[in-house]
Amino acid sequence: MSERFFDAVRAQLGHAAVEVSDEAIARYGFNRLPGGDKRPSAVLYPESTGDVQAIVRLAGQHGVSLWPTSTGQNLGLGEYSPVRAGQAVMHLGKRMNRVLEVNEQLGYAVVEPGVTFRQLRAELAEHGDKLMLSGTSGPPDGGVLGNALDRGAGYTPYFDHFGMLAGQEVVLPDGEVLHTGDGTLPGSKMRYLNKSGFGPLLEGLFSQSNFGIVTSAAIWLMPRPPAIRAFGFTFPDDEDLSEIIDIVRQLKLANVVPTLIKVTNGQYGYGTETTYPGYEPGAPTLPDDVRRGLQTRYGTGAWTVTGAFYGPSMDALSPLIDRVRSLFEASGKATYLPHEEIASSPIFKIHLDTFSGEPTESELGLLNWRPGGGATWFLPATPMVGEIAQQHQELSRRILTEYGFEYTVEFVCGPRAGRALHIIIYNRSDQDERNRMQQCYAALVEAYDAIGYPIGRTPTDWQEKAMRRLPELSRVCGVIKGALDPNGVIAPGKYGIA
Repeated sequence: MSERFFDAVRAQLGHAAVEVSDEAIARYGFNRLPGGDKRPSAVLYPESTGDVQAIVRLAGQHGVSLWPTSTGQNLGLGEYSPVRAGQAVMHLGKRMNRVLEVNEQLGYAVVEPGVTFRQLRAELAEHGDKLMLSGTSGPPDGGVLGNALDRGAGYTPYFDHFGMLAGQEVVLPDGEVLHTGDGTLPGSKMRYLNKSGFGPLLEGLFSQSNFGIVTSAAIWLMPRPPAIRAFGFTFPDDEDLSEIIDIVRQLKLANVVPTLIKVTNGQYGYGTETTYPGYEPGAPTLPDDVRRGLQTRYGTGAWTVTGAFYGPSMDALSPLIDRVRSLFEASGKATYLPHEEIASSPIFKIHLDTFSGEPTESELGLLNWRPGGGATWFLPATPMVGEIAQQHQELSRRILTEYGFEYTVEFVCGPRAGRALHIIIYNRSDQDERNRMQQCYAALVEAYDAIGYPIGRTPTDWQEKAMRRLPELSRVCGVIKGALDPNGVIAPGKYGIA
């Protein structure tokens, strides 16, 4: 069945549209997750929305399941690798990688799935640097569209990347095309400007789902401010998290600080610059005395707090810096980090870059903390209540220590909730560490569920397990999937939807 499908795709789109070599199968099946690689049946390279339509229709005729992916740079979440072995990877970003429009007057860019943060940053620079993207602290070659659809996020006021999408062009499982929002009217001049038009809001159907394949959309962009001034503070003790979170909540609820505020633990900071000292297979959690020594050596403290202000000049922002200093320094525990120190430090400049719309590779050093290339993300949300955040820290530390891994976390804080970005680095070439990593992840999910704090964005090797915890959502998504995609053409199993 698959061979006839591949021949049919070649006949319509050319031989370059299909790759089945052992090298390609291995490359597109690789991931960093403990569940192991998931080898696809083939890799497909569409060049246009019409190509995607043709592939989808042929897949339906031949009983083939597709795994659409943009740039495969969601490191620690699955990369190109499908959720189920044997699905045909549709690498949208290989040939569909154009910036279709930049509108400086209304502040948006229209992009295809292969447009990366690095590419869009360069495009905006060529247009005079009037607009600023909201990047991630992940790979600069990650896809803008794929990140938004998986509900990744940034750190500027435009941090909600999915919320900043408009005018999606979507290929449905029957091969037909849907344009969302005001784009549903042919020739609409409001497609990229207004999502709240006529009828139900359908955009959310295509986020963290397998109901369609988004082939282009606009991403809204903020004007680049004349001045960006970062601030930072370090705190010496693990227990300081409670105080920090309560201060951050005040600042964000009152909208004093326009960026999200990062609360980054020492391990997350110095882990970008160094590796596990004297690592050997079977190494336990880094001892506390060694951890504190590294915090001192690299100047991160137990916690580093960072944010930024925007304004007409650096001097004009001084009163705002004074205001946040008065809050954070009141207890006598905080050490202030001025903008200049942040800009000159490899560890702290990561934060300035993300607040400034500059893609950065510096955080990728975390992937080398332990050898073997293993990494996975655990991503619950935490309410902005200091006592609860402290409880979450203690819970995560206890479980990670039990299974022999480091507590490496960054809270990315809004007014009411913070994303608790746990990255767990392990030796993927050591079977014992892989086994412990799988057990650890399960224990974290179970423990957070038990106290009422579910995970969000999830690695591909946990998506089907995660959905089984949510019977209401599973039932409704199953009904929608059955109506739109009864033959299971698009990514059965993605986010547990089958």
